[in-house]
Amino acid sequence: MLRPFTLHRPETAEEACALLVELGEDAAVYAGGTELLLLMKLGMLRPRHLVDVKRIPGFSAISLDEGARLTIGAAVTHRTVEQSALVRARCPLVGTVARHVANVRVRNVGTVGGNLAFADPHSDLATLFLTFDASVELQSPRGRRELPLDDFVLGPWETARTSNEVVSSVKLTPWPAETHAAYVKFGVHERPTLAIAAMLRLAGTGGSRHHGGDRVAEARIAIGCVNPRPMRMAGAEARLTGASVTDLEHAAREASDIAAAGVDPADDLYGAADYKREMVSVFVRRALRVAAARARGAEPVARFPHAVVA
Repeated sequence: MLRPFTLHRPETAEEACALLVELGEDAAVYAGGTELLLLMKLGMLRPRHLVDVKRIPGFSAISLDEGARLTIGAAVTHRTVEQSALVRARCPLVGTVARHVANVRVRNVGTVGGNLAFADPHSDLATLFLTFDASVELQSPRGRRELPLDDFVLGPWETARTSNEVVSSVKLTPWPAETHAAYVKFGVHERPTLAIAAMLRLAGTGGSRHHGGDRVAEARIAIGCVNPRPMRMAGAEARLTGASVTDLEHAAREASDIAAAGVDPADDLYGAADYKREMVSVFVRRALRVAAARARGAEPVARFPHAVVA
């Protein structure tokens, strides 16, 4: 049962921040509530005040900022991201992945900002957003600040947000042309055991056969659910950069081994550390194969048991 609480509905970010200052530790920011209300029902959190940010202008909007970055308001739901024409046009993989977040009920109310602020290490969005050089915008009584997502998420259920700040948006930098990607997550429980986001940008003189390039000009790989927080795998990315399309399978095999060696998994109900490390190697390679196939203009039929491919 939920304990009694007072719901506050500020009209501006300034009002929300002022309430957080006034109410202190008795207050929690509320948007979709899919995680917050569950913890309150379990008695793990007992805030006496909830500060609802859904009415704040801009918090429920998706737009492009001055630098052509895709800006997703903190109160935008997963379902809105899934259905957004602007998201499909600028960052199509984001919309596709949103379709596979939890279930329809959760997607209808769960929000992007709440997902990132909760910092669940098994979050889909945080892992994927790292490959878009995402940054998180926060507002406080002192004004606005912007943090790279990698600096915002500090660890399991821990972020750099201070008690009087609200997350207002997340900003994604769309990929350039000739970029091909895949997102693969695997798991047999409600939350995934691992998630892989892989991106390849081609360049060179390959012509139409390779859709504009014969070499990997840039690679990005992010791994989630395995480490305490999602992370980019710089060593694996470096191994892929400069690889020819014809040698991509060999480069992907080596990159996947580098990625597996670079993770720091722990034994838990999702699997033993050694098992997770081996699965990282397997699924990084699979994600890169899907991205490479898309670079060739093909859409592979990727049927991996207990896995979702986006």
